[in-house]
Amino acid sequence: MTAVYQTLLLTQWQFRRQAQTLPLLIIIQVIMAVATVIGYGLLVGDPSPEVALYLATGAPTVTLITVGLVMTPQVVAQSKTEGSFDWMRTLPVPRPAFLFSDLLMWSLLALPGMVLGIIAGALRFNITLSPAPWIVGAAVVVSVTAASLGYALATLLPPAVATLLTQAIIFGVMLFSPVSYPADRLPTWLATAHEFLPVEPMAQLIRAGLASNQFAVPGRSLVVLAVWCVAAVLGAVAALRRQA
Repeated sequence: MTAVYQTLLLTQWQFRRQAQTLPLLIIIQVIMAVATVIGYGLLVGDPSPEVALYLATGAPTVTLITVGLVMTPQVVAQSKTEGSFDWMRTLPVPRPAFLFSDLLMWSLLALPGMVLGIIAGALRFNITLSPAPWIVGAAVVVSVTAASLGYALATLLPPAVATLLTQAIIFGVMLFSPVSYPADRLPTWLATAHEFLPVEPMAQLIRAGLASNQFAVPGRSLVVLAVWCVAAVLGAVAALRRQA
């Protein structure tokens, strides 16, 4: 039995195990994506074209990060509480297969909210987007990075602590990260910190992928995000092995 086949079987099992809650999870993240666009629109009123582009392209990023850093650790924490997480680790399957099956599931679940968030943003702010051919790959990278970070946190920390920490993180992402507004609006120290954190590169990658005629991804941001992505996946695998 190959590792790929094992991963696909685990993904199928995860979907079946979450069959009752998956529709609700999808509905929640879709509502969150659309509500983010509408809510920010109420705050700014009639935005300029540049501000409108930031808001419309920031909502999908918030959705992907929320699914990875909030929903993923919450489900893992629930699995640890009910015992299914420990039961899965007794299976004769490589530890990375557990992680990759979950990453695949959460990446697929994030797509509906991202797509509807993009549509809602374009309609709400009356803008024309210019998607790049690599936008799907960019969304996968952002989703995998966020979900791996959330998975590692939920694996290493007690369920209650992991849930509270991820709620605090997403609060900071939505309000104090340059996702739906440019970094020059932040205090200098916070803008500098975001140069080394993954959130701003995530936003820049999605923004450039959706509005390729107006934005580009700095090379430095690509390097920072690549480092975080690799480190997050390796960290999540290491966390699983540590808990074995």
